[in-house]
Amino acid sequence: MNIQPLGDRVIIKPLEAESKTKGGIVIPDTAKEKPQEGKVVAVGKGKVSDDGKLQALEVKAGDKVLYGKYSGTEITTKEGEELLIMKEEDILAIIK
Repeated sequence: MNIQPLGDRVIIKPLEAESKTKGGIVIPDTAKEKPQEGKVVAVGKGKVSDDGKLQALEVKAGDKVLYGKYSGTEITTKEGEELLIMKEEDILAIIK
């Protein structure tokens, strides 16, 4: 992948939505929710504050994160991989 996010943006690979419930019921593709968890693939350099200083991002490549259901912009790479580009402020939490 040759994509480098700018500023305070991050690239996230969404994790696959569950295809079965805990009780064993298979969920069809049409009824699946959009995933809200993903893995950070790449991060930008950071956000420039009002006084001109560069603030580093809290997330880093490899972090598993939780984000809003309709956050970010969906993109598809040349290899067919689906990714999201979003601002760091759209990330709700880091999953540990």
